[in-house]
Amino acid sequence: MSTRLADSARRIAPLAWPVFVGQVAVLAFSTVDTILVARTSATDLAALAVGAAAYITVFIGLMGVVLAVGPIVGQLYGARRLPDAGEQLHQAVWLALGLSLFGSLLLAFPHPFLWLAKAGPEVADKLRGYLLALSLSLPASLLFTAYRGFNVAVSRPKAVMLLQLGGLALKIPLSIVLVFGAGPVPALGVTGCGIATCIAMWAQVLVAWNVLRRDRFYAPFALAGRGLSRPHRASLVALAKLGLPMGGAILIEVTGFSFMSFFISRLGATPVAGHQVAANLTALTFMMPLALANATSTLVAQRVGAGERDDARRLGWHGVAIGAALALVVGSAVFLARGSIARAYTSDAVIIAAALPLLVWVAVFHLFDALQAVAAFVLRAYRIATIPLVIYAVGIWGVGLGGGYVVAFDLGGFTPDALRGARGFWFAATLGLAVAAVGLCAFLAWVLKRERTAARAALKPAG
Repeated sequence: MSTRLADSARRIAPLAWPVFVGQVAVLAFSTVDTILVARTSATDLAALAVGAAAYITVFIGLMGVVLAVGPIVGQLYGARRLPDAGEQLHQAVWLALGLSLFGSLLLAFPHPFLWLAKAGPEVADKLRGYLLALSLSLPASLLFTAYRGFNVAVSRPKAVMLLQLGGLALKIPLSIVLVFGAGPVPALGVTGCGIATCIAMWAQVLVAWNVLRRDRFYAPFALAGRGLSRPHRASLVALAKLGLPMGGAILIEVTGFSFMSFFISRLGATPVAGHQVAANLTALTFMMPLALANATSTLVAQRVGAGERDDARRLGWHGVAIGAALALVVGSAVFLARGSIARAYTSDAVIIAAALPLLVWVAVFHLFDALQAVAAFVLRAYRIATIPLVIYAVGIWGVGLGGGYVVAFDLGGFTPDALRGARGFWFAATLGLAVAAVGLCAFLAWVLKRERTAARAALKPAG
């Protein structure tokens, strides 16, 4: 490892590891649900797979819009404009509240998702109860997203991590009691998972609000003592201008993946249960590159705000290289341990058999997932989000989801037996993600080359 690359790694690591731990805690919400519900029935697990896909589709897209607060605050923080950075958090709260109205209604009345999944009556009934609970959780999740985006942008990810771990500590016992029942509490199955998530998320938001009011670290940002600022049109427009393409790109990435659950559910409860195991593992392994991407993006945005563009460019490219190296290690580990991993999720031999072929694709998928994540986050640090949106649409929706539907259901009559069904979706999804990763890395290389040229031109003496 070169000296400069090692230096970048040392700067990124202190920001990345708390984000990683916190994101693993967040993912553990769904991991706990998957493990618990897998021990109830295949019907409950199928409802969880479709319901989780529906919730992720709604939440992640809206979350992406709110997270526009991160690059904006990061640049203001780098420029030492701290009261202006604090004001952006106020505006992000308004944005989160507005978006939650739309998202909660969509989850409370999930007819589009039921239609996409063509869920049977038993699965649909369980799905409605689960999503109703999550519709009440969504406002808290988006408000906490604003808190998270702000804190990571000002290099304070540990404050977020601690609350996320606290939320998980509350979620686990609540889920066990509500899923299986205890004493007077009836066994609610998958619906109990949604109720536990709702309680844990609102508890996180209440504690976060108190932290912002009482912690002296936030005093220079002028957050306390004046209540919530009024909505500011220019600030909200700036957030939306960056956030909408960010949210759109994240929505494409997530729907390209979550819609696989809807389509695979048409194949029956067992294929979608096997897919849920692979999908949950993919989300778990993604936490490391996601943490690295967040940390790299934070440092790049701060350096851009401080006018240190050469340093920003170097950090951005080094983040991509580190992400690729780590992904190769993790992907290899998943491939070698895929049997043990499947058995850790469930003891059902039928579900294990359905999951094992998919875990091979997970190992390859992870490399391209890491590359696209870090590249996209670095581009967002420069407030560039529209072209990545187009790249995602072509790769993930066009090649991945569209191609997966054609291959999995053999619409062209040429699909080999080995790629029919869920395996066909995973094959196309991996190919589509590879297209997105290559496209984003190539575009990032062009942006960083442009930055280097601009920096050198600025150093030349006039005349």
